[in-house]
Amino acid sequence: MCLVIIQMAASLLSPRTFGLVAVSDIIQFILLFSAAISCLLNILKNRGRTRLFWLLMGLGLTAWWTYQLLWTYIEVVQQKEVPNLFTGDVILFLHLVPMIAALALQPNIEQEDRDLRLGSLDFALLMLWWVYLYFYAVIPWQYVYADEAAYARTLNASYLAEKLAFLAALALLWMRSSGSWRKIYAHWFGASLLYSSSSYVANWALGRNIYYSGSLYDLPLVVSMAWMAVPGLLALSMTPEQAKSGRSLPRGVWTARLGMVAVFSLPVFAYISMFDDAIPARVRTFRLVLTLSAVMLMGALVFLKQHLLDMELIRLLRSSRQSFQELQLLQTQLVQSEKLASMGQMVGGAAHELNNPLTAMLGYSELLNATELTEEQRSLVDKVAQQAKRVRILVASLLSFAKQVPTSKIALDLNSVVQTALKICQPQMQISRVQYSLNMASQLPRVQGDSNQILQVFSNIINNAAHAMTDRGGTLTVTTSSDGQTVTIQFADTGPGMTEPERVFDPFYTTRPVGQGTGLGLSACYGIVQEHGGQISCHNREEGGATFLIELPAVGSARAAELHAQAHAAK
Repeated sequence: MCLVIIQMAASLLSPRTFGLVAVSDIIQFILLFSAAISCLLNILKNRGRTRLFWLLMGLGLTAWWTYQLLWTYIEVVQQKEVPNLFTGDVILFLHLVPMIAALALQPNIEQEDRDLRLGSLDFALLMLWWVYLYFYAVIPWQYVYADEAAYARTLNASYLAEKLAFLAALALLWMRSSGSWRKIYAHWFGASLLYSSSSYVANWALGRNIYYSGSLYDLPLVVSMAWMAVPGLLALSMTPEQAKSGRSLPRGVWTARLGMVAVFSLPVFAYISMFDDAIPARVRTFRLVLTLSAVMLMGALVFLKQHLLDMELIRLLRSSRQSFQELQLLQTQLVQSEKLASMGQMVGGAAHELNNPLTAMLGYSELLNATELTEEQRSLVDKVAQQAKRVRILVASLLSFAKQVPTSKIALDLNSVVQTALKICQPQMQISRVQYSLNMASQLPRVQGDSNQILQVFSNIINNAAHAMTDRGGTLTVTTSSDGQTVTIQFADTGPGMTEPERVFDPFYTTRPVGQGTGLGLSACYGIVQEHGGQISCHNREEGGATFLIELPAVGSARAAELHAQAHAAK
């Protein structure tokens, strides 16, 4: 504020002298330096897209400050007039390029970063077009065919178009933001609008030779430069909760469309360059070569963007396919769980009701055996007792299947459980002439589970494999592995395989002859694995035989932690 007051007093009271020029240039130099620093300080406070936003804003203001430094050096140190064909004008034009890119980042919006590469290519295309526009419109009249009037006219028109684009972007963000960001965008819009209008008036006065450094035309410029530091200072006091607010602009749509407009505008510029006879031949040649170079560069960016889009589409297709497969698997598991739940409720009650008459039948058969019977009668009584015992075994299986009691879970070494199961099943495997092979991972993560239930699962699968290979013998290969989150146990046999592997976990489904299996063993295994937060599946091997795959969450994994929290909440 003090510097603005000093500028006001100097502009009103001091005549056109070297001292007035020096004071005005130095004040503008200090104000622009302060604005740049206010943005750059926010880099240390923020991260991610917000940090990049302040970096680009600070870069744009630093470029503007560099331009003012050159201007001050010429007028104050060298005490000369700034030439009309000033090389540093390119810095003044290009300083808005990173600032426009910063606004496109929309740091006030919570967004995913997965489209950052595609968005960056769109912005690079637009920024390249702005640079092309300057070199097309302004540079020829400075270096190819020197013409001060044409240079000033094209420079002012190009710079005005750039400032209008910057103001339009600020206005959109201001209207669609809220909270602290709305205030920041409002201050930036006000400062930029004041600078744009006052610089237009200063250029008008310069064209009529009534402008000089330090004149009243510089006063609104100085005010706008001082105002430029306010947004950065406001952001320094902004809390993290205030950092995200507002509605996102459809960035991917409008930037892509503007990029297409930029690409398709190049042939129009080439046409103007080729057929406008009012333009000197050297300027036409320069513009044609420049346009051809821009077409090649922008074409390469468009090709790269298309390549990235293709890769993104392939990734989305694979992700959709995987999600569909996982949904099908989840649906199958849900149906299976519903089958087990309903079956468990039904058989639990039915089994208890059957136990009483079965006990009576066995008792009466024993009483009959104790009486004097003929051989034929005794044979019939034995058959009745045998069938009653068979029904009793079935009822016991039903009760075991339906039983739902809390289990005591500890950290298990599944390698040890597998070895124990193989020892228990060794007699059955010897009868069936089945060999086994072990491929166990060293340092296997532990699994939180009930040792008896897990042992029951492994034993059931091993016995089923041995029974399947009874006729011709074979080999059972047991493999354990882990990816750090999940422990996997695979049982692969060389038997005939499963007729319907998708149905093996259905209650009462069995391929054994009548009287040799109830069809509840694998259903019970499925329920145990599910209760432990794991998955069990079955499929036939291409080389023959069946494979059972069991996956259980390792201790310390996300799934294990979720199961522990659920168990703790249920207590």
